[in-house]
Amino acid sequence: MSVEKNENFTSVPEADDEEMTVTLDLTDGTTVNCAVVTILTVGERDYIVLLPLGEDGENHDGMVWFYRYHENENDPNEEPVLEYIEDDEEYEIVSDAFDEYLDNVEFDEITQE
Repeated sequence: MSVEKNENFTSVPEADDEEMTVTLDLTDGTTVNCAVVTILTVGERDYIVLLPLGEDGENHDGMVWFYRYHENENDPNEEPVLEYIEDDEEYEIVSDAFDEYLDNVEFDEITQE
């Protein structure tokens, strides 16, 4: 699936007890709703982890998408910008950071029980 830099990104806040979702307009003309899993800071860059959702609002393959993530600090109302990660090494670094995030979340859930 091809995604352009500076892709259209629309955030849709849900009720407080529900997850945040975003809508992506892909370069092939399709629109995909995604749940925001987390925003990771790796080095000096921020990355967003998205879980694509089907028409039924569920994810059926467990696949997540990583994008560079930028917010305009001077205008908090401006939509964030997502950039496709083209470099394999950068993608692997973000993937490893996400794996570590998942390990920490699992550990936190175990220690809270």
